Amino acid sequence: MPVNDDLKPRAWTVSALCRAMADTLDAQFNPVTVRGEVTGFSRAASGHCYFSIKDDTGQIRCAMFRRAASLMDFAPRDGELVEVRGRLGVYEARGDLQLIVESMERAGQGALFEQFLRLKAKLEAEGLFDPAHKRDLPVQPRAIGVVTSLGAAAWHDVMTALQRRVPHIPVLMAPALVQGAGAAATLVQALQNMFALTAEDNPLSPPVDVILLVRGGGSMEDLWSFNDENLARVIAQSPVPLICGVGHETDFTIADFVADVRAPTPTAAAEMAATDRGVGLEALSVLEHRLSRGLLRQQDRQAQRLDSVAARLGVGLVRQQDRQSQRLSAISTRLSRPQAVLGEHRQWLDQLSHRLQAGAQTQLTASGHQQARLNDRLGFSRAQQVQQRAQRLERAALRLSSVDPHRVLERGYAWLSDDKGQALTHAGQFEPGQSVQATLSDGVVPLTVSR
Repeated sequence: MPVNDDLKPRAWTVSALCRAMADTLDAQFNPVTVRGEVTGFSRAASGHCYFSIKDDTGQIRCAMFRRAASLMDFAPRDGELVEVRGRLGVYEARGDLQLIVESMERAGQGALFEQFLRLKAKLEAEGLFDPAHKRDLPVQPRAIGVVTSLGAAAWHDVMTALQRRVPHIPVLMAPALVQGAGAAATLVQALQNMFALTAEDNPLSPPVDVILLVRGGGSMEDLWSFNDENLARVIAQSPVPLICGVGHETDFTIADFVADVRAPTPTAAAEMAATDRGVGLEALSVLEHRLSRGLLRQQDRQAQRLDSVAARLGVGLVRQQDRQSQRLSAISTRLSRPQAVLGEHRQWLDQLSHRLQAGAQTQLTASGHQQARLNDRLGFSRAQQVQQRAQRLERAALRLSSVDPHRVLERGYAWLSDDKGQALTHAGQFEPGQSVQATLSDGVVPLTVSR
């Protein structure tokens, strides 16, 4: 039996159905005011804000565009209870229900945030946050310990920063979960394992002198394991200074307050852990220059001293010869004996004259040898300085070659820029149809953004 086409259900296109749903929501609910806790709040480079609001059983995605975001008089934080006013709609690209927020105001503290504040007040009253307990970071630690997830981006960021700044310092890692049920317990165990590596008699490596506790950004729920009371007390027992780099700059956890130093990001924590070797090399260069100048001054003083000794030695010999000559003359004058006695004394005088001349010659020869040795030492010192400066120049050339940007491009990377030459580093900077230039190691390739 043929089916009447008029009785068939209507076949919607996806976009038409999304628009119909959006029209229905707009007609029935908008404008709407919703009360809930903020979670997953982020602000894009464009100034637009994206987050969700939730309660015990429900959650709605929200978007707040730059104009509305600029009118807020506070910075929303995950876990904060707010009231938002806006219009419900459908994000057709994903078919998601979405609330376009036009205004937001505080409505009190969320449950998680209130729990956070209670624990913070308790530990602060016990003195765990006392600035007097904070320790200074070592300038050049013998080894650096890191506690984080082995598969986390934070671990990669920390190692990249440490390899760039202090590749000569050993890094030890204690893996732990950084999110979810049981994460706090694994963080406690990882820290205790790391504490054992701070001992002076550690057979595995040099003693760990500073510990990094790090994790990337996330919502308040994602970072909640770092608000654990037991973890906070273990951090306070750390035998060496501890840097906490959890989340982004706007994220705060209980671990941040207990740690000796709080870093805004994991990368910043790595940069705080030790002084960049470039600073040390520069200081060594200054010391080398000062030592070189001091050596040259010392050489000049020794040369002057040698000249003075040689001059005094020459004058002394002349004076001694004059005195001996005068003495001989006096003896000859007193000699008025017979010829035999005169011959005997004349022989004695000849022997005495020979001894005087031999002694003078020996002293002159010794002085000449001493001057030659000093000249040899001066020449060797100058040759050694030339060799050291040539080695420094060679090392500087190697360091300069290692930071050549063309080396990076030759490994397959590209530098993206718009038609004005401005660098493009965020996905939010691209728009469909936009012209983009990709600079490669051997030239420039024009590109067009498709979507």
